[in-house]
Amino acid sequence: MMGQKQGVESGVEDIIMTGPSPFDFLPEDCISKIISFTSPRDACVAASVSKTFESAVKSDIVWEKFLPPEYSSLIPRSRAFSSKKELYFALCDYPVLIEEGKKSFWLEKASGKRCIMLSSKEVWITWGSSPQYWRWVSVPESRFEKIAELLSVCWFEIRAGMHTRYLSPGTRYSVYIVFKTEDGCPGLGDIPVEAGVGLVGQESSQKLIYFVGPSGRRRDRERRDVTRPKERGDGWMEAELGELYNESCCDDISVSVVETKSPYWKRGLIIQGFEFRPAKTQ
Repeated sequence: MMGQKQGVESGVEDIIMTGPSPFDFLPEDCISKIISFTSPRDACVAASVSKTFESAVKSDIVWEKFLPPEYSSLIPRSRAFSSKKELYFALCDYPVLIEEGKKSFWLEKASGKRCIMLSSKEVWITWGSSPQYWRWVSVPESRFEKIAELLSVCWFEIRAGMHTRYLSPGTRYSVYIVFKTEDGCPGLGDIPVEAGVGLVGQESSQKLIYFVGPSGRRRDRERRDVTRPKERGDGWMEAELGELYNESCCDDISVSVVETKSPYWKRGLIIQGFEFRPAKTQ
């Protein structure tokens, strides 16, 4: 049985359930299977419908469907999980190192989509093996054991690649460079840097980014077509390099960050890695 109530402030009708839902008469495992074809966000909403739904949503049937096929290899040996739901949220909140610590993997909480960060050890850096230009350092707040620190270069060029099988199919991804700067990143922080993202064999998207951006008396030199970095919740900075669409997990990704036009020497940049996560607008 259903009743209706006129929404006074919003001017819309709010429909209120005054009797049992038809779904309440279905077997609980049947409800769980139905919910497993939705999304983690929808499952959490469904749990508020009724006690029956709340119980059905807790089932491993639901949350195993939201986990990646290889989830058993992602479970930390030092921790036991009481349910697939607990494991799911652990993989959302606590990224897991994979492939000998060169990649970091986690799930987007609302959708269950796969997210990846490539360590700076996994990318190609011009002069990256020359200790007078770059060095590899341990930073306590980094996910990785060693990351790249720029000491001094004139030619700044970083290129990364990854296969789309690490990402979720049918999903648009945003790609970010995750970093910190020291002393304003002299010679590089306030000048536009060229960034490119795309699939190998296809035209890449191109844009310009700042690692810091002009400040003080140089603020009037800032270009509106250059993306400024943003601070993350983990204390690092990130700059969006572009987007790509992963249709079927059968392609290779190409990413580049280059500044070779300025004659000035550049220093003061610490790069944790390149992050791939679902774009805000799909």
